[in-house]
Amino acid sequence: MNLMHLPGSGDRDVLLGHEVDDLLLRLRGLVLVRDLLAERGATAAEVAEHAREADRVRARLAALIGGSGEAEAA
Repeated sequence: MNLMHLPGSGDRDVLLGHEVDDLLLRLRGLVLVRDLLAERGATAAEVAEHAREADRVRARLAALIGGSGEAEAA
């Protein structure tokens, strides 16, 4: 995946593509586990923690894909 193609950026494109892929996979896992926890009667706190982590991953993805300076600072 090469979402961040900038002229002359080369290796940076590849690294960001891998990071985006990794974050997407992590997000999917968090959402699946959150739903599984809820189905199996986990506490509200456990489910909420997975939801908060999913929100953090979404924010990181948005920063990377949007190309904001925020992504590089994180």
